[in-house]
Amino acid sequence: MRVITGSARGRKLKTPENYDIRPTTDNVKEALFNILQFDIEGRRVLDLFAGTGQLGIECLSRGAASATFVDKDRDALRIVKDNLKSCGLTAAVVQADALSFLQKGQQFDLIFVDPPYDSGLYEAVLERINLVDILSDGGIIICEARRERNLPETAAPYYKGKEYRYGKVKLCLYKKDLNG
Repeated sequence: MRVITGSARGRKLKTPENYDIRPTTDNVKEALFNILQFDIEGRRVLDLFAGTGQLGIECLSRGAASATFVDKDRDALRIVKDNLKSCGLTAAVVQADALSFLQKGQQFDLIFVDPPYDSGLYEAVLERINLVDILSDGGIIICEARRERNLPETAAPYYKGKEYRYGKVKLCLYKKDLNG
Protein backbone atom coordinates (compact mmCIF):
# COMPACT_ATOMS: atom_id res chain seq x y z
CA MET A 1 0.00 0.00 0.00
CA ARG A 2 1.53 3.29 -1.16
CA VAL A 3 0.62 6.95 -1.50
CA ILE A 4 -0.44 7.46 -5.13
CA THR A 5 0.61 11.06 -5.77
CA GLY A 6 1.49 14.42 -4.27
CA SER A 7 4.16 15.37 -1.75
CA ALA A 8 4.33 11.85 -0.28
CA ARG A 9 4.07 10.04 -3.61
CA GLY A 10 5.41 6.50 -3.54
CA ARG A 11 5.78 6.35 0.25
CA LYS A 12 4.95 2.91 1.56
CA LEU A 13 2.27 2.86 4.25
CA LYS A 14 2.33 0.54 7.22
CA THR A 15 -0.49 -2.02 7.30
CA PRO A 16 -1.90 -4.00 10.22
CA GLU A 17 -0.51 -7.41 11.07
CA ASN A 18 -4.01 -8.70 11.77
CA TYR A 19 -7.12 -8.23 9.71
CA ASP A 20 -9.27 -6.31 12.17
CA ILE A 21 -8.57 -3.34 9.89
CA ARG A 22 -9.68 -3.63 6.25
CA PRO A 23 -7.66 -1.15 4.16
CA THR A 24 -9.21 0.17 0.96
CA THR A 25 -7.69 -1.77 -1.94
CA ASP A 26 -5.29 0.02 -4.28
CA ASN A 27 -7.72 -0.27 -7.23
CA VAL A 28 -10.60 1.24 -5.27
CA LYS A 29 -8.36 3.97 -3.81
CA GLU A 30 -7.10 4.94 -7.25
CA ALA A 31 -10.65 5.08 -8.63
CA LEU A 32 -11.81 7.10 -5.63
CA PHE A 33 -9.10 9.71 -6.08
CA ASN A 34 -9.82 9.94 -9.80
CA ILE A 35 -13.38 10.87 -8.81
CA LEU A 36 -12.22 13.40 -6.18
CA GLN A 37 -9.16 14.80 -7.93
CA PHE A 38 -10.48 18.38 -8.13
CA ASP A 39 -12.14 18.35 -4.69
CA ILE A 40 -9.14 17.90 -2.40
CA GLU A 41 -6.76 20.85 -2.51
CA GLY A 42 -7.30 23.27 0.37
CA ARG A 43 -10.04 21.13 1.93
CA ARG A 44 -10.57 20.08 5.54
CA VAL A 45 -10.77 16.28 5.58
CA LEU A 46 -12.26 13.87 8.12
CA ASP A 47 -11.09 10.25 7.88
CA LEU A 48 -13.70 8.56 10.09
CA PHE A 49 -12.93 4.93 10.96
CA ALA A 50 -9.39 5.81 9.87
CA GLY A 51 -7.83 2.34 9.99
CA THR A 52 -4.39 2.87 8.44
CA GLY A 53 -5.13 6.50 7.57
CA GLN A 54 -4.42 5.96 3.91
CA LEU A 55 -7.38 8.03 2.59
CA GLY A 56 -6.67 11.11 4.70
CA ILE A 57 -2.93 10.77 4.06
CA GLU A 58 -3.57 10.67 0.32
CA CYS A 59 -5.58 13.89 0.68
CA LEU A 60 -2.83 15.61 2.66
CA SER A 61 -0.29 14.51 0.07
CA ARG A 62 -2.50 16.10 -2.60
CA GLY A 63 -2.77 19.46 -0.85
CA ALA A 64 -5.66 19.20 1.61
CA ALA A 65 -5.49 22.01 4.17
CA SER A 66 -5.92 19.63 7.11
CA ALA A 67 -7.02 16.15 8.06
CA THR A 68 -8.47 14.65 11.20
CA PHE A 69 -8.18 10.89 11.71
CA VAL A 70 -10.71 9.26 14.03
CA ASP A 71 -10.76 5.65 15.15
CA LYS A 72 -11.66 3.99 18.43
CA ASP A 73 -8.91 1.37 18.08
CA ARG A 74 -5.62 2.37 19.71
CA ASP A 75 -3.57 0.03 17.45
CA ALA A 76 -5.12 1.56 14.33
CA LEU A 77 -4.21 5.05 15.52
CA ARG A 78 -0.64 3.93 16.19
CA ILE A 79 -0.46 2.86 12.52
CA VAL A 80 -1.95 6.20 11.41
CA LYS A 81 0.66 8.12 13.42
CA ASP A 82 3.48 5.97 12.02
CA ASN A 83 2.20 6.50 8.48
CA LEU A 84 1.90 10.26 8.94
CA LYS A 85 5.44 10.41 10.31
CA SER A 86 6.91 8.33 7.48
CA CYS A 87 5.21 10.63 4.95
CA GLY A 88 6.38 13.80 6.70
CA LEU A 89 2.80 14.93 7.32
CA THR A 90 1.04 16.27 10.39
CA ALA A 91 -2.62 15.95 11.33
CA ALA A 92 -5.01 15.57 14.24
CA VAL A 93 -5.34 11.95 15.38
CA VAL A 94 -8.26 11.29 17.72
CA GLN A 95 -9.17 8.15 19.61
CA ALA A 96 -12.96 8.25 19.82
CA ASP A 97 -16.16 6.52 18.92
CA ALA A 98 -17.31 7.92 15.54
CA LEU A 99 -20.76 9.01 16.69
CA SER A 100 -19.38 10.77 19.78
CA PHE A 101 -16.76 12.57 17.70
CA LEU A 102 -19.36 13.77 15.18
CA GLN A 103 -21.39 15.32 17.99
CA LYS A 104 -18.62 17.91 18.52
CA GLY A 105 -19.75 19.72 15.38
CA GLN A 106 -16.39 20.58 13.80
CA GLN A 107 -16.81 21.54 10.11
CA PHE A 108 -15.28 19.48 7.27
CA ASP A 109 -15.31 19.73 3.48
CA LEU A 110 -14.64 16.07 2.72
CA ILE A 111 -15.65 13.15 4.95
CA PHE A 112 -14.67 9.51 4.44
CA VAL A 113 -17.05 7.01 6.06
CA ASP A 114 -15.68 3.47 5.95
CA PRO A 115 -16.91 1.58 9.03
CA PRO A 116 -16.54 -2.17 9.45
CA TYR A 117 -18.94 -3.49 6.80
CA ASP A 118 -21.22 -5.41 9.17
CA SER A 119 -21.30 -2.78 11.92
CA GLY A 120 -24.63 -1.27 10.90
CA LEU A 121 -23.17 2.21 11.39
CA TYR A 122 -23.83 3.76 7.96
CA GLU A 123 -27.33 5.02 8.79
CA ALA A 124 -26.40 6.30 12.25
CA VAL A 125 -23.28 8.11 11.01
CA LEU A 126 -25.03 9.75 8.05
CA GLU A 127 -27.93 10.77 10.28
CA ARG A 128 -25.56 12.30 12.86
CA ILE A 129 -23.60 14.19 10.16
CA ASN A 130 -26.89 15.63 8.92
CA LEU A 131 -28.23 16.40 12.40
CA VAL A 132 -25.06 18.15 13.60
CA ASP A 133 -24.50 19.59 10.08
CA ILE A 134 -20.72 19.25 10.05
CA LEU A 135 -20.32 19.19 6.26
CA SER A 136 -19.54 22.54 4.65
CA ASP A 137 -21.71 23.83 1.81
CA GLY A 138 -20.72 21.98 -1.34
CA GLY A 139 -18.92 19.36 0.75
CA ILE A 140 -18.74 15.65 -0.05
CA ILE A 141 -19.19 12.50 2.01
CA ILE A 142 -17.79 9.26 0.58
CA CYS A 143 -19.06 5.95 1.94
CA GLU A 144 -17.35 2.67 1.16
CA ALA A 145 -19.47 -0.47 1.55
CA ARG A 146 -20.00 -3.95 0.19
CA ARG A 147 -21.27 -3.89 -3.37
CA GLU A 148 -24.65 -5.39 -2.43
CA ARG A 149 -25.24 -3.02 0.54
CA ASN A 150 -28.06 -0.53 0.05
CA LEU A 151 -26.88 2.76 1.44
CA PRO A 152 -29.56 5.10 2.80
CA GLU A 153 -31.01 8.27 1.36
CA THR A 154 -30.43 11.35 3.51
CA ALA A 155 -32.54 14.32 4.54
CA ALA A 156 -32.13 17.77 3.00
CA PRO A 157 -29.84 19.66 2.66
CA TYR A 158 -27.86 16.45 2.09
CA TYR A 159 -28.53 14.18 -0.85
CA LYS A 160 -27.30 10.86 -2.11
CA GLY A 161 -25.34 11.19 -5.31
CA LYS A 162 -23.73 8.74 -7.66
CA GLU A 163 -22.67 5.20 -6.73
CA TYR A 164 -19.62 3.50 -8.20
CA ARG A 165 -18.90 -0.24 -8.13
CA TYR A 166 -15.45 -1.82 -8.16
CA GLY A 167 -15.46 -5.58 -7.74
CA LYS A 168 -16.91 -6.37 -4.31
CA VAL A 169 -16.87 -2.70 -3.21
CA LYS A 170 -19.29 0.18 -3.65
CA LEU A 171 -18.45 3.86 -3.24
CA CYS A 172 -21.35 6.25 -2.72
CA LEU A 173 -21.03 10.02 -2.78
CA TYR A 174 -23.28 12.24 -0.70
CA LYS A 175 -23.30 15.99 -1.12
CA LYS A 176 -24.68 19.02 0.64
CA ASP A 177 -26.89 21.22 -1.52
CA LEU A 178 -25.49 24.75 -1.65
CA ASN A 179 -29.04 26.10 -1.59
CA GLY A 180 -29.93 23.77 1.37
